[in-house]
Amino acid sequence: MADLSTNFVGITSPNPFWLASAPPTDKAYNVVRAFKAGWGGVVWKTLGEDGPPIVNVNGPRYGAVWGADRRLLGLNNIELITDRPLEVNLREIKQVKRDWPDRAMVVSLMVPCDEDSWRDILKRVEETEADGVELNFGCPHGMSERGMGSAVGQVPEYIEMVARWCKKHSRMPVIVKLTPNITDIRYPARAARAGGADAVSLINTISSITSVNLDSFSPEPMIDGKGTHGGYCGPAVKPIALNMVAEIARDPETYGLPISGIGGVTTWRDAAEFLALGAGNVQVCTAAMTYGFKVVQEMISGLSQYLDEKGMSLDELRGRAVPNVTDWQYLNLNHVTKARIDQDLCIKCGRCYAACEDTSHQAISMSPERVFEVIDAECVACNLCVNVCPVDECITMETLAPGMVDARTGRVVSPAHADWTTHPNNPMASAAE
Repeated sequence: MADLSTNFVGITSPNPFWLASAPPTDKAYNVVRAFKAGWGGVVWKTLGEDGPPIVNVNGPRYGAVWGADRRLLGLNNIELITDRPLEVNLREIKQVKRDWPDRAMVVSLMVPCDEDSWRDILKRVEETEADGVELNFGCPHGMSERGMGSAVGQVPEYIEMVARWCKKHSRMPVIVKLTPNITDIRYPARAARAGGADAVSLINTISSITSVNLDSFSPEPMIDGKGTHGGYCGPAVKPIALNMVAEIARDPETYGLPISGIGGVTTWRDAAEFLALGAGNVQVCTAAMTYGFKVVQEMISGLSQYLDEKGMSLDELRGRAVPNVTDWQYLNLNHVTKARIDQDLCIKCGRCYAACEDTSHQAISMSPERVFEVIDAECVACNLCVNVCPVDECITMETLAPGMVDARTGRVVSPAHADWTTHPNNPMASAAE
């Protein structure tokens, strides 16, 4: 099997799969079970300073969005940082790290935005012999209203200031966790680098309301007739996370800044995509909460097999896709593809026809026998038919070579259309030949 061991900002782990700071990492019992299942590391659920206790709601803490098959697509949570005593958490962190020295142990932190508070908690975390700290600048609910979490992460100057304090007062690697609730993710990432942070992790949860109860007219989850916005995570946020990771990976001002990718990682393929876009490892939460800790075993075996089949190392995968991420104006407008329908696989449901006829380019015909075919002259290769087709690989996109399309009519001139290729009025016939 491929070697999956990683060294992320000096923090080693047997594989790149870490549990993110969240309920699964709230106590030693959970973390030990996770390590036994095979997780390479954890980010311990966010610790706060000594003071008035954190009080969570005694009611539903999660809202959800499901697919048609009841598959969980996203979770919205209104849970706060750990409500367990700081001393208890620190004692457990120290013990677990001593018992599992080969696993990554990073501690998430969130305290008020003053230097003394950060200096004091960093000193106490260092005594646990943890491997590093993650600064929670992303939580969008509960703590942000208190001037912490995303309230800091939305102000690049604050990110730089706190990162600088943490590097000043700690020997440990400092990872800055970024909020997606911002217009341009590059600016907080640049601030983290300017403050001396060793890495960034992203994305934290997205501020959201997942649903409204149409009997009580309260957002879900509902607490005594009221609801509030929470943090959204899970498979549904993966596209947003991938884009933000890529933006940082290809930004000249943050180029080379280590990234821990977070957001909807459910399978080894999800992890491989984050790694290909520049992440040094991935963090997982919702998948573990949905399927249990042993889900990591499929991730490990799947990624190992993929790398073996590709003849590629983990280091060779990392960042492999970044050079292919570009801005729209640099895309090749001369590149031409056309949709192709495999009649042997087609189940004649008509979804491609309905979607194209009603909302796209009227590029699919339907015969009285319900045979669906692409009208090449009208097809602009938008890919909508591929996305709505319920049969995998039934509709595919065929890339055409230069000279295979009549620039005047848009019709394909290829051997598959011999009558058109040889037509005397075809201005591209000689090129096609």
